[in-house]
Amino acid sequence: MTNVAVVGAQWGDEGKGKVVDWLSERADVVVRFQGGHNAGHTLVVNDAVYKLSLLPSGVVRGKLSVIGNGVVIDPWALFDEIDRVRAQGVDITPETLRIADNACLILPIHGELDRAREEAAGGGRIGTTGRGIGPAYEDKVARRAVRVCDLAEPETLRFKIDRLMTHHNALRKGLGATPLDGEKLFESLQALAPRFAPYVAPVWRVLDEARRAGKRILFEGAQGAMLDVEHGTYPYVTSSNTVSGQAAAGSGMGPGAVAYVLGITKAYTTRVGSGPFPTELFDSVGEGLGERGREFGTVTGRRRRCGWFDAVMVRQAIKVGGVDGIVLTKLDVLDGMDQLNVCVGYELDGQVLDHFPAGMDAQARVTPVYETMEGWADSTRGARTWADLPATAIKYIRRVEELIEAPVAILSTGPDREETILVHDPFAD
Repeated sequence: MTNVAVVGAQWGDEGKGKVVDWLSERADVVVRFQGGHNAGHTLVVNDAVYKLSLLPSGVVRGKLSVIGNGVVIDPWALFDEIDRVRAQGVDITPETLRIADNACLILPIHGELDRAREEAAGGGRIGTTGRGIGPAYEDKVARRAVRVCDLAEPETLRFKIDRLMTHHNALRKGLGATPLDGEKLFESLQALAPRFAPYVAPVWRVLDEARRAGKRILFEGAQGAMLDVEHGTYPYVTSSNTVSGQAAAGSGMGPGAVAYVLGITKAYTTRVGSGPFPTELFDSVGEGLGERGREFGTVTGRRRRCGWFDAVMVRQAIKVGGVDGIVLTKLDVLDGMDQLNVCVGYELDGQVLDHFPAGMDAQARVTPVYETMEGWADSTRGARTWADLPATAIKYIRRVEELIEAPVAILSTGPDREETILVHDPFAD
């Protein structure tokens, strides 16, 4: 059976939640493999709206859902989310949700540090969500993090917290914050331990057993390729690898576990927070895209910056992310526009570039080279077949495929899971 990884091919917010939900009907297992509760996936099912941050989108369909070791978990946020989704009628049990025993935790100290740093940075802020994702990953790579498995070993937990206090209290002193109470943190985590225990498992083994049994596994990415800590617009990035290669490391499976990579991209471009955005629009066109596309962050509620489709950036994301085919979302937001611009290159110091440069200054100074295309007056909203689409919309899609050097496997024409045109079934490979 083919296993599929779904990843963002822009700066996140591409519509991965709907796509994973749509694909999960044919999957047996859905896996989150990176990020934290800074991710936000919105699912619309039979007029019910589910907003997920840590839970894999498969929980809504009752599929086995796995939070892998590559995820950093805020336990309080996790259980708040579980309670909220349960209140909407979704049954979440240890049979449907498994949490990696070697995943690292986001603690209150991480969020406090995240927000204090952003405040101290002033105009140099990178635009984090302030939820402690970055500091939690820092502690992970520095080998001082508290992991899920530590909750079952009180002495280990106390040892880990003591190490954290040594580091974090020194940082807090430099930021003018009050020292931390390690004993209070220990007690709060001990109180959570019994609730965690039923869900905890060596998920690498759970997934290996699923693979050997011929189960279809769907890997659900968060954020987007251009927010990858190595391949994105550094330092305006997240703190994890968001490309498909992380699906293996972040779940405990080998690289051969992923047979097809599906990249998600909007028919235009958006970004939340700080950082370069060559095709950003500051006029009524950009405002119109934001209004029609309802461009507000699922997690933060922040207004998203909007701009024309950037084929150069998406092509680069497809190359570094190993994307086999894309899902083109929100085509309907472009309905009624007389003409459309697509970025086909960047100009920098008199030269035309066919890629996004790595340098921070260069990224900030590139200007887009546009190709103008005819728009369409008819609605694409809710189209179920290519025959339902205006000819100029199809022409736009075909040109996008040429520029990004990848085929459209799925076309999304609205937020409902049925408003989808399947061109190629990723599970069929």
